[in-house]
Formats: sequence, C-alpha cells, structure tokens
Amino acid sequence: MGAWRPPVRRTGKLVALACILAVAGAAAAEAFRWSRAVDHAERPVVVDVAVPTSVTVTELSRSVIPMPKGVPSAHASALASLSGGRLISFWWAGSRESGPDVKVYASRWSNGRWSDNWVVASRESLGAALGYGVRRIGNPVAWTATDGTIHLYVVATGLGGWAASRIVQMQSRDEGQTFAVSRVLPVSPLFNTSTLVRTAPVPLADGGWWLPIYFEIGNKYPMLMAFDAHGEPQRIVRIGSGTTSLQPTIVPLSATDVRAWMRDAGEEQRVQQAFSRDGGASWEDAAPMTLSNQSTSLAALRLTSGAIVMLYNHVGVGDTSRSVLSLALSTDARTWRPLADIVSGKPGDEFSYPSMQQVGNELHITYTHQRQSIAHHQLKINFDKDRL
Repeated sequence: MGAWRPPVRRTGKLVALACILAVAGAAAAEAFRWSRAVDHAERPVVVDVAVPTSVTVTELSRSVIPMPKGVPSAHASALASLSGGRLISFWWAGSRESGPDVKVYASRWSNGRWSDNWVVASRESLGAALGYGVRRIGNPVAWTATDGTIHLYVVATGLGGWAASRIVQMQSRDEGQTFAVSRVLPVSPLFNTSTLVRTAPVPLADGGWWLPIYFEIGNKYPMLMAFDAHGEPQRIVRIGSGTTSLQPTIVPLSATDVRAWMRDAGEEQRVQQAFSRDGGASWEDAAPMTLSNQSTSLAALRLTSGAIVMLYNHVGVGDTSRSVLSLALSTDARTWRPLADIVSGKPGDEFSYPSMQQVGNELHITYTHQRQSIAHHQLKINFDKDRL
C-alpha cells in the first residue's frame, strides 16, 4: 500500500480561488468607493484679489542645503512654513533610491541660511513605531497646521516596489526636531497599498488641509485626502477618471473652482489637468496643457497677488526630460507664459521634483540637483499692475 499524499491539486485550486476572490473583492471595494456620492463641507482658502497682477522675479540667492556626510544620493524635497518667515525642508537621502540606508532628513531656513541637517525618519524608526518591517522609504510631504504642529507624510513599503507603498503620517510639536508616528493613512481597499505622496498640501478655511496623493499599481490616477484642523483624515476623492496621470498639484481659484495639474505617465507627454466646480467634491478631466511633461513632477502655487506660478521641466530641442527646470506664469489658469528658467543644464542632467513656498514678497524653490543634493533658490517677486 503506497504512502498517502496530500491532495495538492485540490489545495492549489482552493488557494487560486481565494486569491481570485480577494482581488475581486478589492476591485469591487475600489469601484464602490468611487461610485459613492461625496459628502463634504470643507472649503479651500482662496486669494481674494480684485485685479490680476503681472509678476516678474529676480534671483536673490542660490545655495545647496547641507547634505549628510558620505551620502551620495538625495531626492524629492518638500517645503513647509514655520513662524517668523522661516521654512523647513524635508528630503530623502542615501546610497541610492530604495536603498536600505535611505533616511528622511530635515533642515531649517532662518536668517538667510540653512541649518545643518538631521534625521527625522528611517526604516528602523518607522518599523519600530508600526510594529512591522519597512523595506524602503521615499517621498516626504509636509504641512504646518495652524497650531504649529508639523504633519509629515512619508512613503514607505513593506514588500515589493513603490507600487506596494503606504503613506505614514507623523507629527512634530517641536518644529520638526522630533516626530511621532500617528498612523498609516487608510487610503485604499486594495490592502491599503500603492498610494504615494509627492506634492504640497492645500489649506482649507476651517484650518484643515487637502493632501494630494496618487495610486500607482497598474492604472495611475490622482486623488486628494481631506484632513481636519487636528490632522484627522475626513474623506478621499479621486481627481478625474484618467488612468495615466499622477502626482497632482492643486490650486483653488475660488471657493468652488479648483484646478489640478499632473505628471503625465502616458504617451501625450504634456502636463495633464483636471478641474472641480464644486470645491473639490467632484472632478472632471480637461484637455492636456501645451506645456511639455515627459513623466516628471511639477509644482504650482497661487501667489498673494492672485497670479499662479508653475515649476515644470521644459523640454526644448536637444533637451532631455529633466535637464531644464522652468517657471511659468498664468493669471487665469488657462494661458501661460514663460517667466524664467530656474536652472538649465546639458542633456542628461537632472533638476527635478520641485517644491516652492511664498514668504512675503519672496518665492523659495527647492529641487533635486543631479540626484546628489537639494538646491535652493530665493527669488524676489516683483508685482507690476501697470503691465496688464
């Protein structure tokens, strides 16, 4: 009588069926999430300007934020405001993207200079706080609440690549010197993975904010998550219905009219855009802009004058996708004119992933410089009503 063998074929079929049901369930949950009516009451902070203002910029300074010693790679900077016109910058640095030694660093801008850097998050610190292993960490995004608390959002993965990412929310009550983990954001029913951050949050009238996020496994699409003034997540909404755009940068034009511009992950190689007519409750896709975009991140900001500025990687004859970082201006969110090339290099150079903040009549810009450091430009904003 032969030895008994377990029913491998039957077990395999059951495992396969379980996997299919899990994926189908996740897909159904995803479909249900976007089919629900959106109930929201928050309104964005808007600039109340009666007359548009033309803008020019003059460079005041440029520098490199102090990098950690012996660390060859740096990328994905984010800026947030501090009291007294100061700023704080966050970025990741390590031996390479996705490297096991990558950490999130910070530095403060005060009195015309950047402080030495310090570590605010690592695989080890996030893993210890979450109670499970973190394989890699990536993009940081920060927001300073009205009570001075800094909310830092960091991309982290347990297994797999960036498509398996989650977003970890952290808080600091000492101007970024130390952070405590609050939560992993409850974003996706697909095992709560494949969600990332890149671009700056948007203030709301009630003291809360919108956090732009995006989904990146298979289909790629932008979203926003609303938070109350205490940093508690309130709702999530998809931006448009496209499946080839990501990393949205959001600008409110009024309490109801909101625009979003996105990185193009498709074949059009143009800045993608969407709009909302109901204060961010629902979104429609719009035709792509004429501005070039070969799958690179961008940043947009409405100035106190009412004009909108956008940082993007211009691609001209002989340029590569990230060798020129340009600043464009619009007074109506439809037509744009070149304002300045912030930095221009030779083919193969990289000046990418920009962030910006307005402080008084100054525009502060940070970006990745050759994947080796984070550059900072301080520009004076010149408002000229007579030019219109």
